[in-house]
Amino acid sequence: MVQAPKAQYEVAWIRHVEEIPQPVWDALALPLKTPFLEWAWLHNMERSGSTGANAGWLPTHLTVWRDRTLVGAAPLYLKGHSYGEFVFDHQWADLAERLGVSYYPKLLGMSPFTPAEGYRFLIAQAEDEAAITALMVRAIDEFCDRNRISGCHFLYVDPDWRLQMEALGFSKWLHHSYIWQNQGFQSFDDYLNGFNANQRRNIKRERKSLEKGNLRLEVITGEALSRSLCSQMYDFYSDTCDKFGWWGSKYLTRKFFEQLYPDYQHRVVLFAAYSEDDPAPIGMSICLTKGDRLYGRYWGCQEEYNHLHFNACYYAPIEWGIEQGITVFDPGAGGRHKKRRGFPATPNYSLHRFYEPRLQKILCTYIDEVNEMEQREIEAINADLPLKQAAQSIEEPG
Repeated sequence: MVQAPKAQYEVAWIRHVEEIPQPVWDALALPLKTPFLEWAWLHNMERSGSTGANAGWLPTHLTVWRDRTLVGAAPLYLKGHSYGEFVFDHQWADLAERLGVSYYPKLLGMSPFTPAEGYRFLIAQAEDEAAITALMVRAIDEFCDRNRISGCHFLYVDPDWRLQMEALGFSKWLHHSYIWQNQGFQSFDDYLNGFNANQRRNIKRERKSLEKGNLRLEVITGEALSRSLCSQMYDFYSDTCDKFGWWGSKYLTRKFFEQLYPDYQHRVVLFAAYSEDDPAPIGMSICLTKGDRLYGRYWGCQEEYNHLHFNACYYAPIEWGIEQGITVFDPGAGGRHKKRRGFPATPNYSLHRFYEPRLQKILCTYIDEVNEMEQREIEAINADLPLKQAAQSIEEPG
């Protein structure tokens, strides 16, 4: 029997997502659970100036082609710093400096400024995933070796993809996010019933604060969105970031927010707060949704209103999510407020490979110990949740 010839693949590096037509890129990205690897989101980052050489996020995307058909892609960035990642590797940079090693630039795989699980290579479903994944890793290794890049790092990775990459020699680093999972709730009252009596009273009191302050929250999606509302969301986002000064994480431009309409309006959910005497929003949070997932991103308000933050960022999205059949709600970075409102610490992982032998040896020697310490922290956090029965273990979202 004559065997069919093996597929011939060609690797190409590109500087801009727009070099690939949107339908071609999204043929690979749309089947994924995450919305943050889709063409419109990544292109908006680049076109708005939120990512680029001036921002220290130089797009260096890897693509794989077969007979002029895109069959693989990886959004990648050359980084000259570690800001906007929310995985804090400054200790590795400090160690590299003590060893006399140039830590930057590094090659990074993630959706910029988006600490949400789901990063992975984009591979056509009809292709040999294992073969293309191995090909892409070899291309990354060769690129980093040729350009003297210290290491390659993938953040907030898809759980199934993580296993493939571990088999190819990447080391996993355990972290945690605060993720709400729908436990079969049919109403907001069902959600409330999971808390102990004291916290249930607290949440009810915080919910009533809106009415006492003559405020109301509206959910704005689809055709009800506008460029003006998205621009106002930037004002709230900018103000919130400015309050934290150096730590404010103001990475996105006004143009990024304005381009969400109409380019990404099908994914956007705004929770806008209004007072009785003002037709314009006095506060707002923005979420993204895809399938049965909801992702909280940013929030802000004109002035401090009692418990508005909790309502706009947690309670209203949860209530809307239950109504819409959402099963997983990732409210974004941070956890001080979230764990008290039913968001348990939930494992997520980053993947790492150093091309400098001393750094790689130290990584492999100590990363298991680091992960054990992180696992103990996750367990301690979840043992102290204000639930009727504090969770003893939290599974990764499926």
